[in-house]
Amino acid sequence: FAAIGAHAAALYPMMVTGAGINLGIFSAASLVAWIIATIAIIATLRAPVASLVVVILPFTAVIVGVSLLFSDQRLLSNLPAGLALHIGLSLIAYSLFAIATLQAFYLLFAARRLKAHAPVLRFLPPLAVMEQLMFQLTGIAFVLLSLGLAIGMHYIEDVRAQHLAHKIFFSVLAWLAFALLLIGRYHWHWRGRRAVRFLVAGFGLLAVGFFGSKIVLELVLHSA
Repeated sequence: FAAIGAHAAALYPMMVTGAGINLGIFSAASLVAWIIATIAIIATLRAPVASLVVVILPFTAVIVGVSLLFSDQRLLSNLPAGLALHIGLSLIAYSLFAIATLQAFYLLFAARRLKAHAPVLRFLPPLAVMEQLMFQLTGIAFVLLSLGLAIGMHYIEDVRAQHLAHKIFFSVLAWLAFALLLIGRYHWHWRGRRAVRFLVAGFGLLAVGFFGSKIVLELVLHSA
């Protein structure tokens, strides 16, 4: 909790400026890392996710360092409440998908250890618990992502001028991947590697849609 408090103290002046909210790629990455760390740490109070925090906190520390070293600005001023809600829901959904994806890798690792008749590491919870948590996180994130996309559609005016084509394309593909995963889980009881593949694919598409487009626009094309 001290770590996420210090992270918030460093993040606030970076994002909240007199000219508007800064959502440049480095500040946005730091915000996402903070949300992921906060959710994971709070979740440890009720769920066996301490093993996730072991990976999440060092990764978050690296992101904080990078965001402090490299200054970037992509200011959003006079942000409508609906658009702010779209951004907030999307970032929380992305963070939950990130935690679920990490849980999926843990699940795959534990399953391979069992197949090889090797002992599973003690800090990992049982496979059934990890799988249940992975799908719970995915379900919550999917609902938030769906709401975020639905709200965001009302603010699309010119796809080309707003540089939204790639975001929309990859976000829709990611949404379809997550939807198919949850339908497969409910109707056909998907689990194991198949579930992990769909989850990782969906998260990868979502990451490309959000951070991929920001990297191209802000670091490659230097678009305002």
